[in-house]
Amino acid sequence: MTTHSEHRTPRSTPTPTPTPTLAPGPAVTRSWTVSPEPFTTADATRLRRAYYAEVAGRYWKREVTEAEIDQGLLDFPDEGLEPPTGQFVVGRLDGAALACGGVRLLDAVTAELTRVYVDGRARGTSGGAALLRVLEAESRALGAERVRLDTRSDLVEARALYARHGYAEIPAYNSGPYAEHWFEKRLV
Repeated sequence: MTTHSEHRTPRSTPTPTPTPTLAPGPAVTRSWTVSPEPFTTADATRLRRAYYAEVAGRYWKREVTEAEIDQGLLDFPDEGLEPPTGQFVVGRLDGAALACGGVRLLDAVTAELTRVYVDGRARGTSGGAALLRVLEAESRALGAERVRLDTRSDLVEARALYARHGYAEIPAYNSGPYAEHWFEKRLV
């Protein structure tokens, strides 16, 4: 699950990015914890890179190089995803960092979700719902009365997640280069 993509032209050579292994075990014993974390930690950085790799790869219909991810992170920095203007969170499934998301204030009463991502190995385990609960709580803590987001048409899983959790499609509130659908949820 992802929200929107932001990417430009590559400038450096690819390097491998390690990924955690998912501990085996029955689904009934697995649990998510989601908590605020600076977007610069090793886990948060790895997850943001995985987010970019997926959304850009789906958009370009090919594998994305590490150089393209590097450039995307430079071209579209994660500004505003730290207090007092926002928050970044990392979700862990049985201790493994496998999800992330951010929220930032657009104005005094409107927050925007961004960088919402669940690793493919953990999809179907309620990670997206866990992320949304915490991101909405963080939005309320920032004073927001509503949450908005934009996403693309090809990110059907993300659109379905938002609809299941009370987000309704709204007219465009921005003109982002990759925005094709806009959603909002009232928090009050």
